Amino acid sequence: MSYTLTFSQYHEGLKKGKFLGLKCDDCGAYTFPPLGVCSNCGSSSMQVTEIEGRGTIRTFTVIRVAPEGMTPPYAIVIVELEQGPWVMGNIVGLNPDQLSLDLIGRKVIMGSQPVKGDMFTREDIRILTFHVA
Repeated sequence: MSYTLTFSQYHEGLKKGKFLGLKCDDCGAYTFPPLGVCSNCGSSSMQVTEIEGRGTIRTFTVIRVAPEGMTPPYAIVIVELEQGPWVMGNIVGLNPDQLSLDLIGRKVIMGSQPVKGDMFTREDIRILTFHVA
């Protein structure tokens, strides 16, 4: 299977502050992060597009027991982007110990930050982050 947008291209976009996703030619849905087929209809006919990166927090959790290489506590949010996809990332700029259910429904802006590779990943990567708009 050939990919319209590879992980390397997606990752390079993150390094440049661009959020590259895919728009389906058949149904018009956006897929982000990119996959091999449309997350809505399964079509492989998609075009690379830039995702705006604004959305609304739908849920969150505070991580207190972290995987190797990560320092707890930190918070993970699931955000519904204005263009449709739901994505997961770290919320930044807020104290995880002070978060409450008031966070749900807040508007956020997407970013990314580098993370050191671990014993499983080895390579340094960028993860999605969100800060309150």
